Amino acid sequence: MGLIIDSERLSRAFGDHRAVDGLALAIAPGEIFGLLGPNGAGKTTTIRMLSTLLPPSGGTARVCGFDVVRSAGEVRRRIGYVMQQVSPMGYYLLTGREKAEIEAALYHVPRRRLKARVGEVLELVGLSESADRLVQEYSGGMQKRLDLACGLLHQPELLILDEPTLGLDVQSRHHMWDHIRSLCDEGMTVLLATNYMDEADRLCDRLTIIDHGRQVVGGTPAELKAALGVATLDEVFLRHTGHALREESG
Repeated sequence: MGLIIDSERLSRAFGDHRAVDGLALAIAPGEIFGLLGPNGAGKTTTIRMLSTLLPPSGGTARVCGFDVVRSAGEVRRRIGYVMQQVSPMGYYLLTGREKAEIEAALYHVPRRRLKARVGEVLELVGLSESADRLVQEYSGGMQKRLDLACGLLHQPELLILDEPTLGLDVQSRHHMWDHIRSLCDEGMTVLLATNYMDEADRLCDRLTIIDHGRQVVGGTPAELKAALGVATLDEVFLRHTGHALREESG
């Protein structure tokens, strides 16, 4: 199988501002690949281009073998996308199971498989016992896990996660990490955008650091730390960009 994500000189401008500037990515099947950078670095813009929500201003990108512009529909059928924000307020009046069933229908999960597939993903993220509670009763961590479950309903080849643990407590973050790692152990590819350095260090097989829309440096976490003789990825980022990022422990 070829690359899951392959981009060359990928760029996006908003007026005179270049939010992403010449990004080259090569992500292999089964990897957890990290996009690191502070707020405003271009991570979300990159994800929106790769998920076909935003057309590039320049360059090219192929996802699961399909061009994100010319074959957007094919790309969408093969990816799952979990955004930073939890579900819109309208979903709070539904149970977790009802929300997942609606999402499954939107993903065109066959009707004969819909209820069983919903049950499978809720079990996968540990929400089976809470499936018939209202979403408004869920904790922040449970809502994030429900969104993760919905992103898996159609069994995507690529799962895109935009800061999936933002705002969660330490225990909930670690539970989410376990779920993400288990998905890759089963062969799924994950693109993870984060500005938590401990998250990237523990989860990512490879990563690239971006700042002001440009790639600064890339490699495995171990390679990046060894190259500078430092102990943490936060130090790597500080050395290359002059910025300090969040690092949470526990």
